[in-house]
Amino acid sequence: MANEKSQIVTLDGVEHDASTFTEQQTLMLNHCIDLDRKIGSTNFQLQQLQVGKDSFLKLLKDDLAMTQPVQDIEPVGLTD
Repeated sequence: MANEKSQIVTLDGVEHDASTFTEQQTLMLNHCIDLDRKIGSTNFQLQQLQVGKDSFLKLLKDDLAMTQPVQDIEPVGLTD
């Protein structure tokens, strides 16, 4: 551990040396780091899902436009 570099953590503009954290504080920091990673991953997946939904909705609209006159289409709650 003597060769370990100190990790500076900034919370609300205040710098803290993580090497001085208690075991409980280190655990909470690790949870925050992991949750940040998961939030980023979830946002990335949400973008993919939104693009996929938008693409399928466009395909559906295009297909309906080719097979039915516009005035015959009743709304079912899907929006852009």
